[in-house]
Amino acid sequence: MRPRLGFLGVGWIGRHRMQAILETGAADAAAILDPSSEAVEAALRLAPRARRVADFNALLDLDLDGVVIASPSAAHAEQSIAALRRGAAVFCQKPLGRDAAEVGAVLDAARRADRLLGVDLSYRFTAAMRSIRGLVEAGELGRIYAVDLLFHNAYGPDKPWFYDPALSGGGCVMDLGVHLVDLALWTLGFPKVVDVSASLLAGGAPLGPRPDRVEDYASAMMTLAGGATLRMACSWKLQAGCDAVISAAFHGTEGGAALRNIGGSFYDFVAERYRGTASETLVTPPDAWGGRAAADWATRLATGAGFDAAAAEHLAVAQVLDRIYGR
Repeated sequence: MRPRLGFLGVGWIGRHRMQAILETGAADAAAILDPSSEAVEAALRLAPRARRVADFNALLDLDLDGVVIASPSAAHAEQSIAALRRGAAVFCQKPLGRDAAEVGAVLDAARRADRLLGVDLSYRFTAAMRSIRGLVEAGELGRIYAVDLLFHNAYGPDKPWFYDPALSGGGCVMDLGVHLVDLALWTLGFPKVVDVSASLLAGGAPLGPRPDRVEDYASAMMTLAGGATLRMACSWKLQAGCDAVISAAFHGTEGGAALRNIGGSFYDFVAERYRGTASETLVTPPDAWGGRAAADWATRLATGAGFDAAAAEHLAVAQVLDRIYGR
């Protein structure tokens, strides 16, 4: 029997992840919860047999096998823990928590319940990034000594809670930087981060130690065990001349490789390999990667997978973000 899933939040992202899961054929949509009737109706067109429920408790009362969470960030940890304690596996949008303490609490709940925990760090699943990670793991680039990471967005989020630090946990670092930190550490095998320094700005001015607003521009320098350095910059509403600038470049003693977006796209990426002044294209679009993290979680759930110790990677990323924020 296929796992029965509840979908909490079926706006654009939640509905897209729902479709990706259903297309695997590995799981069924049993229930849908969203305050928007329009969003629910659109989700029901994908899963007409699913039940619309009135609140989160009603969702959990259905004894589901898993819950897919795409609600505002402030609720992620609490809702994930509640679902895990009721015996449901969880797939959650990032961030899993607003700080490392919240992320750690979710991990503890998943470990105690022995339930599969997934987080939608979807850029791991791009063909471009997977090709670069393969080169690094095979030692083809030599010893990686520097990584340059960028995610600039010409727009800002359109929901007010993103700009409230109590609700969001932070600004562009929490929204975009989390992907960059995760990609770098994941590619390098999650080495220890020994030092972090950062600068956070809002409206072009530095944020104070206890800000009442979130950053819209951030730069950070991270030093890894062994001496490698990671440089990161991310932003909202940057006047970059295009919709987005996204890249992750890995520099090694025997060569380099980089993921970069094409033409300002949020979705189209190339991967390139560098040898001195020569470059080789490894991966080009099209690549329908957006729902792969959700599909992977659902497929693993259908095989009976329980808690995966690799989920501790989410805590390692959250701890780096805490250090960027000076927490």
